Amino acid sequence: MLAQVDGIYPWPYDGPWTPAGAALIVVDMQGDFLEPDGWLALTGADIGPLDAVVPLAKRVLQAARGAELFTVFTVEAHRSDLSDLPDNKLWRSRRLGRAIGQEGPLGRHLVRGGRGAEIVPALAPREGEPVIAKPGKSAFIGTDLDQLLRRRGVRNLVFAGITTDGAVQCTLRDANDRGYECLILVDATASDVPAHHADQIHTLSLAGGHYGSLATADQFISVLSAEALS
Repeated sequence: MLAQVDGIYPWPYDGPWTPAGAALIVVDMQGDFLEPDGWLALTGADIGPLDAVVPLAKRVLQAARGAELFTVFTVEAHRSDLSDLPDNKLWRSRRLGRAIGQEGPLGRHLVRGGRGAEIVPALAPREGEPVIAKPGKSAFIGTDLDQLLRRRGVRNLVFAGITTDGAVQCTLRDANDRGYECLILVDATASDVPAHHADQIHTLSLAGGHYGSLATADQFISVLSAEALS
């Protein structure tokens, strides 16, 4: 049994936990959002704040693997025929000057099969670590993530990745509504606009953690490290 993580409230809420009942969700750490020639950068966004969390996310990933937590990666990536791409989402991407499905340096923007839809090498998945390709922000919509977690008996979820005000918070809120006990790592998540990250973390902290607890990566890693030394 592992000790609770000392976050905005002791996580999980119901006491000590086991690695077998937990999963690390690494959200959208893909080329299209992190590479300088990826889709997001080509729209004019500042990817610096996103790239800055890669080393800490790597530490979290290594600690989770060491403790044998189930690790799941997500990417935002559409089918090659764009049949899962809503018209309004395509319209918005065209307004940014980089239409989803358009050819770019990393392949077709936000489409499965290209480098832009791959996890960056520093965080590359290992064999047996699933990569969930999602057509939108929440990793529970249009995917089998919920089934994968429930089949393994997972009920506690730890979140790292990008963006805090996009896919991270959308997936977190959906997970909470499905009964998962959630922990967001506030310094292993980021938005391209730092103020947006801060605003979202503030929102998630309201009511003593309305959608789950919040902690730093070191607080989470220390619990896993203490278990490894015991």
